Amino acid sequence: MGDKKLPFIEADGWLAPVSDRIEARHERFVSRLERIKESAGSLVDYANGYKYFGLTRDDAAGGWWFREWAPGAHDIYIYGDFNDWRRTELPLTRGEGGVWSRFLPDEEWGDRIVHGSLYKISVNGDNGWHERLPAYTMRAVEEPETHNFSAQVWAPEPFDWEGDSFDVASVGAPLIYECHVGMAQEQERVGLYRKFTRDIIPRVKELGYNTIQLMAIAEHPYYGSFGYHVSNFFAPSSRFGTPEELKTLVREAHRQGIAVVMDLVHSHYIKNFNEGLNELDGTDRHYSPPGEAGRQPYWDSKNFDYGKTEVEHFLLSNIKYWMEEYRFDGFRFDGVTSMIYRHHGYIDFGSYDSFFGDGVNEDALTYLSLANTLVHELNPSAVTIAEDVSGMPGMTVPTGEGGIGFDYRLAMATPDYWIKQLEDVPDEDWDMWEMWHALSERLPWVKTISYAESHDQAMVGDKTIAFRLMDKEMYYSMHRDHHNTVIDRGIALHKMIRLITATVTAQGYLCFMGNEFGHPEWIDFPREGNGFSYEHARRQWSLVRDENLMFVDLERFDKAMIALLKEHSLLGNDYAWLHKIDIACKTMVYSHRGLLFVFNWHPDRSCL
Repeated sequence: MGDKKLPFIEADGWLAPVSDRIEARHERFVSRLERIKESAGSLVDYANGYKYFGLTRDDAAGGWWFREWAPGAHDIYIYGDFNDWRRTELPLTRGEGGVWSRFLPDEEWGDRIVHGSLYKISVNGDNGWHERLPAYTMRAVEEPETHNFSAQVWAPEPFDWEGDSFDVASVGAPLIYECHVGMAQEQERVGLYRKFTRDIIPRVKELGYNTIQLMAIAEHPYYGSFGYHVSNFFAPSSRFGTPEELKTLVREAHRQGIAVVMDLVHSHYIKNFNEGLNELDGTDRHYSPPGEAGRQPYWDSKNFDYGKTEVEHFLLSNIKYWMEEYRFDGFRFDGVTSMIYRHHGYIDFGSYDSFFGDGVNEDALTYLSLANTLVHELNPSAVTIAEDVSGMPGMTVPTGEGGIGFDYRLAMATPDYWIKQLEDVPDEDWDMWEMWHALSERLPWVKTISYAESHDQAMVGDKTIAFRLMDKEMYYSMHRDHHNTVIDRGIALHKMIRLITATVTAQGYLCFMGNEFGHPEWIDFPREGNGFSYEHARRQWSLVRDENLMFVDLERFDKAMIALLKEHSLLGNDYAWLHKIDIACKTMVYSHRGLLFVFNWHPDRSCL
């Protein structure tokens, strides 16, 4: 690249000593992209794996093709209810590159392989014989008696997208309502796509949020994993309903002017044999690096081998599939820190040297650059968000300028700061200067989604901000007729924490559903330890339908705050201007986009 440096390196003098490594990282991506274009014509055409692998309909040939990439396998058979589950009747033939295939002509199977048919594959490998689900399974359903999953043929009439001309750019700065379909209802059971469409989308519209971030969409056999132990990357979770009901959800959100972003888990996969990818071809080096490198020790799962062409093809095809088939408007990439470091981020990132060297997974960075390029080629207005706690340089710089290409990065240090304050420091001792720096410290080209808390802070073993502030008093003293100092203080601080988080310096804002009104208690999915109870895997919407409870006031404040952010374009790329901090009075005054904000954090003084 000669002597000319990439723009963001020139803008940040601290990057000068590592500029050669950043440029080498960029050249690695450019080289890989060029090779893809040479072989497939374009990146978009390259990401068509879901149209080739798995069980696909071939009307021209008059039948069904089944294909599976499994280079280490010795034998593979396909079987299902269409052949009375005879495991060894339909062998596949091994072809070039370890791709196994079989054609099932309509003359023999046309009236037996139909919409709703169930099937599996039987794989003989170095690890023995195993019943498996194909890697490109597009629908997986749980068998009620055994709780095992089978792949299911899903071939209904084409979905009617007519009239869906939604443009993500129309929503402006993302105001994200983070949602989990299964726990989005008050009843103690699993929620459904259609109920979410009916009840939650209008709520999001009313609150003023313009983006829904859907968690736990890809199929996961263990509900309590919160969707993070994915087994079937191309299958929307059947526990919430049908693919058409998910598409209806997206279409209705678009009709209401709301973008739909998917929580995408490409950072790891479930280690299950029966449902997942683990050793699908009989070897430990199929979708993962071999040995310990293939194990995610902190999450009890498996790592992807991002440097392997077939894995790259699988993951990029997964992105295109969700955008083309379900019209998602972008992705929040989960666990980016785990992806881009071989140590998975479990170190202190004390200097720029932490972001380079042997600990960095360069293949993962190349993959993420390709992924962001693909997303924006498919839809230039689409949104990509990185869940990266490390602050990897160039994460939100466009790939054309030498970066990784994300549109935004989650400001993960912000909720960590608030939780630490609430846990360790009495609010009368909060340091005003520390607070200002914690909220405002970012580089101008690092576009961030700010938030006080997400689902992470509400999980069992942790507490929401509201519950930390008010705890058991929320059970007895949220009625308007009660006068409780803990509740009054908690409501005030809850409002202040959210308002300052949203208005100091961010380009987007996020709230997990229910947290806007101070949802009490925690999130805990049914599991053995709680007697498989759904008591905490739901949202108590009735609390904000009761005018006698002060949850309503918190929700109204949140709604007014979101309206303020939109009306004054407060989520811009500029910074708030600090005018005054008074340490003794614990006051803070700053301006942003023509508005003056005055905060008094003192428990008993009203001075300025």
